[in-house]
Amino acid sequence: MFNKKTGKKDALDSNLKYLIGKEGKLKEKLEDNSYLEPFSDDLMLFMNLIKDYYKGDYRKVPFKTISAGVVGAIYTLNPIDLIPDSIPFIGYIDDALVLKFCLRQARKDLQKYKAWKQEQSDAQSKLEAKENTDKISNEQTNTDKKESDQKDSDKNSTDLKKAS
Repeated sequence: MFNKKTGKKDALDSNLKYLIGKEGKLKEKLEDNSYLEPFSDDLMLFMNLIKDYYKGDYRKVPFKTISAGVVGAIYTLNPIDLIPDSIPFIGYIDDALVLKFCLRQARKDLQKYKAWKQEQSDAQSKLEAKENTDKISNEQTNTDKKESDQKDSDKNSTDLKKAS
């Protein structure tokens, strides 16, 4: 029997997986088209959001935000739409309008995600700095211990020579 909630989640997961697999093609399309280029930063931020959402790293985003972004990105990827992409000059206007609308729906949640991502980056940097400091401290301790052991060894050697 079809479970409405499970069916929605499965459909979302399937679309997210598809979209993550098409990220390179999406970047290429954004770079190649002047109508879509203004949305590049927000769409790539959204792609990072859906990757973190898909992995389970970030779940503080409403379903409507995820679905709006997915719809916009998939529409942009699809060459068959209201105005076919093959029509010179105007083929991407509908893509730009749909993308603009979908990203506008997700704007607040994208900003929250961006702040979360920055916090994660800052925390990772602090952790790496602490690990480096600990490593340097351990290396210095090991060097000091070796020097102390060498001095003790030299002293013992000198004491043995005097005793003989």
